[in-house]
Amino acid sequence: MNADLAAAALNLIGTPFRLHGRDPATGLDCVGLVAEAMRCAGFHPVPPGGYGLRALSVDALVLHAGASGLVPVPDDGDVVLARVSPVQAHLLVAAPDGFVHAHAGLGRVTFLPGPLPWPVAREWRVLSERP
Repeated sequence: MNADLAAAALNLIGTPFRLHGRDPATGLDCVGLVAEAMRCAGFHPVPPGGYGLRALSVDALVLHAGASGLVPVPDDGDVVLARVSPVQAHLLVAAPDGFVHAHAGLGRVTFLPGPLPWPVAREWRVLSERP
């Protein structure tokens, strides 16, 4: 796990949830959380726009992950794409003993302890060298 990314994500706990949110002052969704944590950790994310809360395809997220310098890995990723339902993908940031994610139901960024309760679709690591 990338310690800088995890620390940046942990610092965002409590931030309000807002679909398509990219500013911690007004709210973040799961894509915004990953992008803001990456920015705060010194990386240069390229987040997608124009997506819905529910979608069958994760192609846009995968393309933007690569453009953001995220490298696919089979497990133990810094950023995880889970399937919370067959039509809803969700991004999370790995942190010690769990994950940080933007929880729409709770209305804020929160910490999810332990292993994920959802199937993992993809995982990525951030490059150790910042572009």
